[in-house]
Amino acid sequence: MGQKKGQAGAKIGRMGEDAACTHLCSLGQTILERNWRCGHLETDIISLGSDGIHFVEVKARVAPSTTDPSENVGYAKQRNMAKAAARYLATKGSGLGDQEIWFDVVSVLFEGGKASVDYLKGAFLPLGL
Repeated sequence: MGQKKGQAGAKIGRMGEDAACTHLCSLGQTILERNWRCGHLETDIISLGSDGIHFVEVKARVAPSTTDPSENVGYAKQRNMAKAAARYLATKGSGLGDQEIWFDVVSVLFEGGKASVDYLKGAFLPLGL
């Protein structure tokens, strides 16, 4: 039972990331990376827009959901996203020029076969690094 639940959660996660990428592209952003990892650090989506580089956490749920998925991006996750961004920029940033850095959250809620996407640009500022 636990494996099926885990597989279903992974499928919802991939579908949520697909919906998030589609939404970001519709806003004129270019997807640079998906599921970028370096050691234990991970970022769901890294995109480039006319306004800078976006490090994006995607939270997807199936209705009915009792909480907004973005509420699950707490301090520890924010800190890890900021560390991942610093590592990414240190390894790949030289070709990106001097860009504004954004930390965004995309919430995706699936209900009745449709995806509702809520994009929170600049959802947080990394503090205490």
